[in-house]
Amino acid sequence: MRITQGCFSFLPDLDDVQITAQIEYCLDKEWAIGVEFTYDPHPRNTYWEMWGNPMFDLRDAKGVMMELDECRKAHPDAYIRINAFDDERGIESVKMSFIVNRPAEEPKIHMQRTDFVDRAQKYAWDVRY
Repeated sequence: MRITQGCFSFLPDLDDVQITAQIEYCLDKEWAIGVEFTYDPHPRNTYWEMWGNPMFDLRDAKGVMMELDECRKAHPDAYIRINAFDDERGIESVKMSFIVNRPAEEPKIHMQRTDFVDRAQKYAWDVRY
């Protein structure tokens, strides 16, 4: 099962040249870049761990790629994503997010739906490797 979250998630994994091109696009738009990682890729887990601080004043994609490489070394079996933030409206809103690293074997998420009275539904899930 392939986790599909963010931009490009239905495409084959991006290589470093393609990742660099996307980062350069974000920097050209003057968006800040953040690197995040997680071992729990469930779609409801929107709060991933930050790798360092967001790079608000960075203007070179090489700096982001250096941070990404360090995160990959520290967490080779984690999901890692790049987020691009825009402060145009006075708040940092995510304009682009895409996964740049995956574990060799992705977990399978099993969902179980239970129907209750008055059409209420409850969901439970577990992760299987």
